[in-house]
Amino acid sequence: MKISARGLYSLQMMLDLAEHCGDGFVALRDIADRQGISKKYLEQIASHLNHAGLLLTNRGSQGGYKLAKSPDKYTVGYVLSITENSISSVELRGVNNKGVKNKQYSDVVFSCICDGLKKVITDYLGNITLQDILDKTHEQETNSYYI
Repeated sequence: MKISARGLYSLQMMLDLAEHCGDGFVALRDIADRQGISKKYLEQIASHLNHAGLLLTNRGSQGGYKLAKSPDKYTVGYVLSITENSISSVELRGVNNKGVKNKQYSDVVFSCICDGLKKVITDYLGNITLQDILDKTHEQETNSYYI
C-alpha cells in the first residue's frame, strides 16, 4: 500500500484540526507552521477536503478551517479515500513468476493474497478515527518521561 504525500499531509492537517477543535477556526498558516507543510500546498488540500464536506471554513481576520464533525466521526480510511485514488491498492514487491510451472495457478494465489490484504487494510483503516490517533499520541506523551 502506498500513501501519497497528499494523503499523508491531508491526514496531518485533519489531525492538527482535531487537536485544535476547541479553538474555533484555525488559520492555515498556523497548521503549516506546526506541521512543516507549505501553506500553498495546504491550500490545495484544504480546498479538496472542504469541497468533500470534511471541513468548515470562515473568511476574514478570525477565519480559517475546522472539522465539520467531531474527530471521532472521521476514520483514516475515509480521509484517505477522499485524497487517494484507492486506499486498497496493494503491491507485492519482489513477486516474480519466472520459473513457475503453473503461472495461472501462481497468478490466482497472488491475486487471492492481494484481495485478502486489500480487505484487511480497508477494514483496519476504516476503523481508526482521528480521535483514536489523538488519544494514542496523548497516551504516549503522558507515558514518556526523561531523566
